[in-house]
Amino acid sequence: MLGERTLVMGVLNVTPDSFSDQGLYRDAAAAIDRARQMEAEGADIIDLGGESTRPGSERVTAEEELRRVIPVLRGLRGQVKVPISIDTYKPDVARAAIEAGASLINYVAMGPTPSMIGVARELGVPLIIMHMRGTPEVMHKLPPLPDPSAQVAADLTQLRDLALQAGMSAGNVWLDPGFGFGKNGDENYELLAGLDRLHSLGCPLVVGTSRKSFIGRTLGTSANDRTWGTAATVTAAILAGAHVVRVHDVAAMVQVARVADQILAHAHHAKMAPGEGMCPQ
Repeated sequence: MLGERTLVMGVLNVTPDSFSDQGLYRDAAAAIDRARQMEAEGADIIDLGGESTRPGSERVTAEEELRRVIPVLRGLRGQVKVPISIDTYKPDVARAAIEAGASLINYVAMGPTPSMIGVARELGVPLIIMHMRGTPEVMHKLPPLPDPSAQVAADLTQLRDLALQAGMSAGNVWLDPGFGFGKNGDENYELLAGLDRLHSLGCPLVVGTSRKSFIGRTLGTSANDRTWGTAATVTAAILAGAHVVRVHDVAAMVQVARVADQILAHAHHAKMAPGEGMCPQ
């Protein structure tokens, strides 16, 4: 499935302090219903998270995180056919979630990376490694990056190499440049414009721009009113070769992805030899 077309990963936060849904799905029954709805809307993966990592968010214990996500995973058994990823930076949570039914790990690189790689390798599941500068407490206060694409590429190379040296296959190491995570304002646009530079790392690329604050600053809108801005960034990411897009508005972004995939598939028809098609002098 990976590589045939852009995969759409639907965000399902079961936290009380998510920046995008303000705890709408913290109840297990509501989260299960939303997961089923996302599958019906065309989601290829459902990304389940039990702890917010937005700027300024507070940390929770592994026990509390598991209390939030395990009932949802158990309730989804037999309810959805698409794979479920567990969005966590804690190896113990990742292990328990995989054992409860998740089939890949979405790892914000702010925890013990070698331990998380070990869990993914042992259990034989893909590991999404997301780039992050700093921590949620300080990442929005960091100094600017002179070349965001170069820095992210260098950091992701180190993280990729850790995983490969530990015995993971390149196909099971997915890389996420981490839009908004320690990248401020226009740095996110620079990173998106230079996304194709990350193909040299040789791993599938996951892009999560959905409803991010840099879109809101451009449009002057709240988190729940950034669908069209998100659509623009999703299109740009797909045309730059993203393999997976992580989104909140699944139904809308499935349509965006399918059209962007068609543009990409037909792009070779628009290429011209030097001088071909130019207006006569």
